[in-house]
Amino acid sequence: MKSDGKPEAADRGKGSGDPGGPTGFDALDHRLIHALQLDGRAPFSRIAAVLGVSDQTVARRYTRHRTHGTLKVLGLPDAQALGEVQWLVRVQCTPDAAVAVAEALARRPDTSWVSLMSGGTEISAVCRAVSSDHSDVLLLQKLPRTPSVIGVTAHCQLHQFYGGPQGLISKSGALTDEQIARLSPPPPDPAAAPVTLTDADRRLFDALARDGRTPLAELAAATGWSPTTVRRRFAELRANGVLYYDVDYDLRQFGYGVMVALWLSVEPARLAAAGEAMAAHPEVAYACATTGPNNLFASVLCRNVGAVYTYLTTRVAALPGIRSMESAPRIRHIKGPGPLFSAGHAAPGRRR
Repeated sequence: MKSDGKPEAADRGKGSGDPGGPTGFDALDHRLIHALQLDGRAPFSRIAAVLGVSDQTVARRYTRHRTHGTLKVLGLPDAQALGEVQWLVRVQCTPDAAVAVAEALARRPDTSWVSLMSGGTEISAVCRAVSSDHSDVLLLQKLPRTPSVIGVTAHCQLHQFYGGPQGLISKSGALTDEQIARLSPPPPDPAAAPVTLTDADRRLFDALARDGRTPLAELAAATGWSPTTVRRRFAELRANGVLYYDVDYDLRQFGYGVMVALWLSVEPARLAAAGEAMAAHPEVAYACATTGPNNLFASVLCRNVGAVYTYLTTRVAALPGIRSMESAPRIRHIKGPGPLFSAGHAAPGRRR
């Protein structure tokens, strides 16, 4: 906001379909989202200083998109830092039951990234287990049991090449290296021992998963801690890499129209090279090595099906050691990394 009370040029919008309007994303919005991906609780004054705009502009942009449901900050626990095991689960269903089974999976607190794939007959989901000792219970006893489920396969994530704190916005070039350095927290200690969460920690994460920018007073009330203790625990969890921030945003505002899951079979000797190369692709939102006959998984975002074809026949075709590939388009997003939203609080379109 300028001193005369008029909006800055960077904050003017003409309407819902125009950059800077209620739901449109322009270059400043891209930079704001990238900043929030780096530090979801960074004060608006700090973000504004890095972006070169006023505090009011940043606050207004964030509030506008948060209110319209096109942008949301989430504070999430990192499974690897907690010593947890993640499973990529594929559930084959009869078409009439797929939505009900997917929604049942999405309601579970130990699932994320639940989607309908492949014409509505397959469900994909990520399931978390506190350790490998609990994985059999999670997968065999807790998944929905119904005659309409005709097959379940599960693949253990062995290594993450891209994802988590590294959002797709990180590849956009929205921020310069200097701006990224000013907003990035110190890297976590790779030698740090896994952290055991207390009940108060879990209440903290429950609140942050709903809104990563929940005010400190509300977090203190939720945890039973003093505001000073909440601040100190924030610093500890960030220093250990347990807490990271993610930004849930509407894919359509970035021009993405298609998400495809890729399952690749790669020669073992070339798996690391293929995974690292794929992680650098601008289309890849998530990539990991898994168990099973297809040992490399990736979530790919493209503008349309023609762009998917181009990606598969160029970037994927050039990866080392590829023996075979399976692809599955996402037809409906059910749940992202945070809690399941009610019908009245729908989540933005996700980018994984």
